[in-house]
Amino acid sequence: QVQLVESGGGLVQAGGSLRLSCVASGRTFSRHAMGWFRQAPGKEREFVARITWSGGLTSYADSVKGRFTISRDNAKTTVYLQMNSLKPEDTAVYYCAATGDYATITSMRSIDYWGQGTQVTVSS
Repeated sequence: QVQLVESGGGLVQAGGSLRLSCVASGRTFSRHAMGWFRQAPGKEREFVARITWSGGLTSYADSVKGRFTISRDNAKTTVYLQMNSLKPEDTAVYYCAATGDYATITSMRSIDYWGQGTQVTVSS
């Protein structure tokens, strides 16, 4: 069992930065691939970024590539999402996710565990 708690959301102006954190409880954290999703009002939840259990491989949605960076610290059982050059269209609730399979983590159906979400609002 893995429990996920996100933090770090808030209100920021366009062009600004935020760093989201997701702290996991559970001894199997280091065996899970981790990801970030987001859901804007009136839209479906969408994949943002993923990282392997070792941190050696990452990938991103095209909409955030070059601006967002996912990383993890297994000793701290924490995964991060550094968000730079934020745009109003990045406004959403951001969710941390965990699954045993990095290859499928882009699909919500493959997610084993979800966090409760943290709100990010980017003003223009």
